[in-house]
Amino acid sequence: MADRMNEFIKKTSIPGLLILERPTFEDDRGFFREVFHLDELEKVTGEKFNLAQWNHSLSKPGVIRGLHAENWNKIVYCTSGKMFTAIVDLREESDTFGKVETFTLGDENKAALFIPKGLANSVCAVGDKDVNYLYLVDSYYDGTDTTAIAWDDPDLNIEWPVENPIISERDKNNPRLRERFPERFE
Repeated sequence: MADRMNEFIKKTSIPGLLILERPTFEDDRGFFREVFHLDELEKVTGEKFNLAQWNHSLSKPGVIRGLHAENWNKIVYCTSGKMFTAIVDLREESDTFGKVETFTLGDENKAALFIPKGLANSVCAVGDKDVNYLYLVDSYYDGTDTTAIAWDDPDLNIEWPVENPIISERDKNNPRLRERFPERFE
C-alpha cells in the first residue's frame, strides 16, 4: 500500500499525505513515544513546518466531525480512544482529486498523520470511549479559509464505522463534492 520515505515516514496513495510511525517503548510504568521529528518531516516534504497553533479536541462516542479542508498543513495524533479518519483530496489541480484514504488511529495504532493543506479530513469516534486528539498546524485558524464537504457524500463512498452518528448542524449542511466542484464532474 504505502512506500517508506524513510524509516519512520510512509507515503500513501494521496501525494503529500504521510503516515508518521515511530517506535513505542513500553514497560510496567506505561510507555514513551516520540510522535515525530520535525527535521525528518521537513526533509521529506521539502517545506518548513512553522508551528502556529496546537489544538486539542475531544469527541464523544459516535461523533463525526468533517469533512473539512483548511488552508494549513496539519499533524494529527490521537492520544486516547479509537479514531477513524477519512481524508479526501480536494486540491483541484491534483491527479488524485476526490480520492479517499481512511485510517484508524488511537489506542491500538499510535501513528500520526501529516495532512497537507487542501486535503479534507474528518474524525469519527469509534467504540464506547471518548477520543482525544491533538493537531499541530502551521497557520492560525480564522474561520474563513475552510472548504467543507458532506460527510455522507455518495461519490466518496466512505464506510463510516458508526450507526446514527452525531453530526453538528454545520456539517449536516455541507455541500456534496459535485456541488462544491461542479466543473470536476462535467
